[in-house]
Amino acid sequence: MPARAPSERHDDAPAYVLHAYPYKETSLIVEAFVRDAGRVGMVARGARRPRSELRGLLQAFQPIALSWAGAAELKTLVKAEWRGGVPLPSGASLLAAFYLNELLLKLVPREDPHPTLWDDYERSLAALAAGEAPGAQAAILRAFELRLLAALGYALALTAEADTGSAIDPQARYHYAFDAGPRRHAGEPGVRWPVVRGATLIALSEQRYPDAATAAEAKQLMREVLDHHLESRRIESRRIVADLRSLDSDE
Repeated sequence: MPARAPSERHDDAPAYVLHAYPYKETSLIVEAFVRDAGRVGMVARGARRPRSELRGLLQAFQPIALSWAGAAELKTLVKAEWRGGVPLPSGASLLAAFYLNELLLKLVPREDPHPTLWDDYERSLAALAAGEAPGAQAAILRAFELRLLAALGYALALTAEADTGSAIDPQARYHYAFDAGPRRHAGEPGVRWPVVRGATLIALSEQRYPDAATAAEAKQLMREVLDHHLESRRIESRRIVADLRSLDSDE
């Protein structure tokens, strides 16, 4: 008989639930983002039973500590405890927080530790929960997108031209080559990369957006860069925001 793989045990690890969905009759599959373990998939047995202590804990955006065991891809959740201390996002901030969760689910591989990114995520949730103005909320999202891409090895070049190394000219226009960075745009046809002003690249690098046009262009550039890395995976929270805006415009 072949030897069984050793069972791994982790205790009281700071974590957030990114997503949870039903499994069998009374259990949940939980996708958690754990500070020192990365994204971890777990089976929470009995978590859907009415009297389960886990039922109210395994919710998105709640700071918790998780204990789990197992060597397979899906671990077995042993214990969850509320850590407290972080307010929950609401309203428009709630949709923004779900957007962060989707990015982590679809871009971060399982069991690839990113403690610095985890800290960034926790700070971003706290900032969103503070209920700041939409412009500040957008800046929080752009900052997290940049840090996420950098953590995964896809850091954006924002301060120098890809071909010459010259400093970005705020008055110039660039096409952003996903595999290289910004290149001067001379209006040539057939360029498949997004076109962006130098001023917007500088704004992203400094994380300061002086006007609505720059903020909108920064958002569009980040969307196209992220879509490139997401490949065919769609971000559902974007669709929900678009649907809500459509409803508002019809009233």
